[in-house]
Amino acid sequence: MSTIIEQLKTNVKTVSTDPLLLQERRHDYWVRSHLDDVQNRPAPKPLCVVQPTTVDEVVHTVNCCREGNVALIPIGLASGVCGGVIAQETSLILDMGTMKEIRSIDKTNLLASFDAGKNGMEAENAVQDKGLTIGHWPQSIAVSSVGGWVATRASGQYSTGYGNIEDIIHSIEVVLPDGSVVELGKAPRAAAGPDLRHLIMGSEGTLGVITGVTFSLRKLPQKTRYTAFHIPTMEQGIEAQRNWIQNGFTPVAMRQYDAKESNRNFTELVKEDQGILFAIHEGPEEIVEAEIEGITRYMKKEGFESAPEEVATDWLKHRNTVPTWESFLKNGIILDTIEISASWDTISDVYKSATDSLNEVPGIMTASAHSSHVYRSGINLYFTFAARPESKDDMAATYDDCWRRVIEATAKHGGGVAHHHGIGRVRRPYLHHDLGDSGVQLLQTIKNAMDPTGFMNPGVLIPDA
Repeated sequence: MSTIIEQLKTNVKTVSTDPLLLQERRHDYWVRSHLDDVQNRPAPKPLCVVQPTTVDEVVHTVNCCREGNVALIPIGLASGVCGGVIAQETSLILDMGTMKEIRSIDKTNLLASFDAGKNGMEAENAVQDKGLTIGHWPQSIAVSSVGGWVATRASGQYSTGYGNIEDIIHSIEVVLPDGSVVELGKAPRAAAGPDLRHLIMGSEGTLGVITGVTFSLRKLPQKTRYTAFHIPTMEQGIEAQRNWIQNGFTPVAMRQYDAKESNRNFTELVKEDQGILFAIHEGPEEIVEAEIEGITRYMKKEGFESAPEEVATDWLKHRNTVPTWESFLKNGIILDTIEISASWDTISDVYKSATDSLNEVPGIMTASAHSSHVYRSGINLYFTFAARPESKDDMAATYDDCWRRVIEATAKHGGGVAHHHGIGRVRRPYLHHDLGDSGVQLLQTIKNAMDPTGFMNPGVLIPDA
């Protein structure tokens, strides 16, 4: 293996075997990886960490790994939560966080191009300095990369108004497994055969290495206002959101919390045993005011009571706070969030089935949910679970059981088992629920065609033969 390191160093400036860096880049933010660390089952250190600064260095790394049959694992800023990055002793970590330049910002055509490793918050700040916004606000925005958004097919907190990553992407630059470089996406819209950008969005490093991303921007809104309402039951709030969106109202964000999460997150601002629904309205002042007037009139007619605007403004202050796993894990508490989606007529069944099933888990402490992404034909739910099994030795099994229960409840009612965090390793056994057996085989066929030796991030996304 020292041979490949020598080969890499001929054309890559930074090829590191520093033990601290190897330790740091072994895995992403998946809670199971952190549990393994806490319980002394750590992922091994990789062979080396390559930190490129140019596309040519990425090409050289890909070629060396393919020719040397060395597993190549791309990583952005390590904020992934599904196990998309786990090193092996003979694998190479390609640390894209060192490719972080602003390539261009075009105010006329509302386009901005960045190296794939650019920090999301830094990218947003750069375009905001010119009166623009990407409009993509994942909770991880301050700790994630723009390439990572594409690789995991991400969604942001303002997706209801601004769309998901596939709605914001203009073009993607990617190094394919054969070492060739392609730029996918050229015009505002195209009918040049299948949209090949979608092969890369959500591919999680299995079909290539994303090196550059160009976004279609928006102008910063003239006006921002908030509405909030007390919601007696989850079902009533879901029906209200359906009416909003299907009647043409599109707040940039619509979020509904069940009673458990409302009391946990908003405390004195909510009513006991009731949930909360709030919306953020942005755009030209006339549109914002009309939207608020229409939504408020509808909610009043249906008998919903207004809640303080502080529900929304307080959420904005703390929305990107991400907890560290270790303090929970060391105290024997295993926890995670699971985001799914389903159609309007089945989402309440998913909610009830999943929370009822979670509450059967030995040692369960909480089973709750909120919605955060809304569409004309359905809605997302974001489940939270926390459990403390009697024995810490059972934490991993409890974690897997909770995930299984939520995924099976979702699939039972026809929902999609992955809304935005991707598949990684945690959802890989359940991919057939969304794609069907034939769809999984099609994905495997694409993988085999593009990466016949399977050296690109093996073990992720696609169920292994």
